[in-house]
Amino acid sequence: MNPQTIVKSSAPVDAPRPAAGPAGHRRSNRRAEVRLFARLGHVALAVWAIIVIVPILWTFLAAFKNTTEIFSSPWTLPAELRWENFSRAWTKANVGRYFLNSVIVVGFSTAGTMLLGSMAAYVLARYRFWGNRFIYYLFVSGLAFPVFLALVPLFFVVKNLGLLDTHTGVVLVYIAYSLPFTIFFLAAFFKTLPSSVAEAGMIDGCSHTRLFFRVMLPMAKPGLISVAIFNIIGQWAQYQLPLVLLSNAKEKWVLTQGIADISVNAGYEADWSGLFAALTIAILPMIIVYAVFQRQIQSGLTSGAVK
Repeated sequence: MNPQTIVKSSAPVDAPRPAAGPAGHRRSNRRAEVRLFARLGHVALAVWAIIVIVPILWTFLAAFKNTTEIFSSPWTLPAELRWENFSRAWTKANVGRYFLNSVIVVGFSTAGTMLLGSMAAYVLARYRFWGNRFIYYLFVSGLAFPVFLALVPLFFVVKNLGLLDTHTGVVLVYIAYSLPFTIFFLAAFFKTLPSSVAEAGMIDGCSHTRLFFRVMLPMAKPGLISVAIFNIIGQWAQYQLPLVLLSNAKEKWVLTQGIADISVNAGYEADWSGLFAALTIAILPMIIVYAVFQRQIQSGLTSGAVK
């Protein structure tokens, strides 16, 4: 056959394609909707980032200025880095003592929360017994209970225990209010761990306690780190509970109480630079903690969602 005849008889290369059917139109519309929502999501995240970052950046800049610069040129860079603002806040305003108190309270309360919360979540997630669901939902219901509603009865309970104006009382209360979220998160995480590993440990002679601490707890490390960071940030920024429980013991105040006291006195002494320096001291540790453990937090949140 003549090659020219084959070329002529074949369809043209640039011939129009047949029109897509209804299924093709639906897929195209879905892709367009996904792209639209993705763009809207990026815009919302950008707006949210600006709302969060701008006040923090302004606080950091004001921490290095004097009072005149803060009010006359709030958005400009400081003329010089005034580190004396931090030293004055640390010593004169007792931020150093309040910072140490916060470290002690948050350290012990986070350790207690993670120990008790992980043990309770493991039992509720891996063992079946009568009342299991009731106890779990009882813990989870604590997430819907506002803190300020319990301040008055909580004050009298702590007072009757002889723990008012003590760090021990604050630590116990922090643990109690952090357990609902911890158990809710870790129970879902423990359910995703493979049962074959636990069965192998029991066959090898592990007791329930040893199985938990030596096998299951290390496997839950991403989830534990995520919950621990959230608890640290939440307890570090807590103000209502220490305000009620440490009202008459100024030497035991935590950082949020100290900064509030500086804010009240700033209206009379006009030491606004010291106030912003104290705020910077309070904010920076949490930013550093989150930045260091960012990967572990993300892996803990995602691994707990996929079995």
